Amino acid sequence: MSDPAKVRRHAERVRELVASVVRSQIKDPRLGMITITDARITADLRDATVFYTVLGDAVAQADTAAALESAKGLLRSTVGKALGLRHSPTLTFVLDDVQDQVKHIDDLLAAARNADAEVQRLAARAEYAGDAQPYRVEDEDEDDETGEEADVAADATETPRGGAAR
Repeated sequence: MSDPAKVRRHAERVRELVASVVRSQIKDPRLGMITITDARITADLRDATVFYTVLGDAVAQADTAAALESAKGLLRSTVGKALGLRHSPTLTFVLDDVQDQVKHIDDLLAAARNADAEVQRLAARAEYAGDAQPYRVEDEDEDDETGEEADVAADATETPRGGAAR
């Protein structure tokens, strides 16, 4: 096993080398507007995956994939010589569809925003289904009357001298 820092350095170097070779040495007319976005290499430094994006439609992406596949030998030998490894890593090219994912997430966020706006619009016109105060609250007037009646009843049981009635 290799050191993770060494693996990261080699992956970065693979990305730079592939981007440089694609820009300067590959003259395939099928190669579109390509950007090498990332490279990952296994811990044993035998397999490398190179991620790329292509500006254009599905036809441009398919043409670029075919051009990269035909130039794989040149790219692998260039990477192997530059890295100075015993075994040149095999290269696998993967279309990086980040832009499609970003568009999908933006569409989902826009739909959520519209749904929230609809909920807010409906909530602004909403009214209570029942009374505004659903809990029974005794009126203060009723409390005063019951309290006064209790005081009068207590006064009637007392004698004029302050003693209790018999």
